[in-house]
Amino acid sequence: MKGNDSKKAPQDIEEYIAGFPIEVQGILKAIRKTIQQAAPEATESISYGIPTFSQHGALVHFGGYKQHIGFYPAPRAIEVFKEELAGYEGGKGTVKFPIDRPIPMDLIRRIVQYRLKENLARLKK
Repeated sequence: MKGNDSKKAPQDIEEYIAGFPIEVQGILKAIRKTIQQAAPEATESISYGIPTFSQHGALVHFGGYKQHIGFYPAPRAIEVFKEELAGYEGGKGTVKFPIDRPIPMDLIRRIVQYRLKENLARLKK
């Protein structure tokens, strides 16, 4: 269950984050800042109801839930970083970072940088 259960979808990431309990807001803000620093030219939006960063295509999405933060960097990134992500639940293009454990911000940063390089390489083809 998402923390942001308001009837209307959030218009931007600020509004999205504001819909969560204060302790979760801090985690979401830190993830947002990490992504902004890793991809400073990326644009922010709400897509699929969650925060999305794009630069020459989607980079990553993230979302807050009751017990975890969902991080969605696309299947290829999950595969490339699978050893470092082995301690987390997830799926083909998803990883779940438990709220009650430290969020691996350096790993998030490196995944975003990888996705950016991937998008730029695709653009050059």
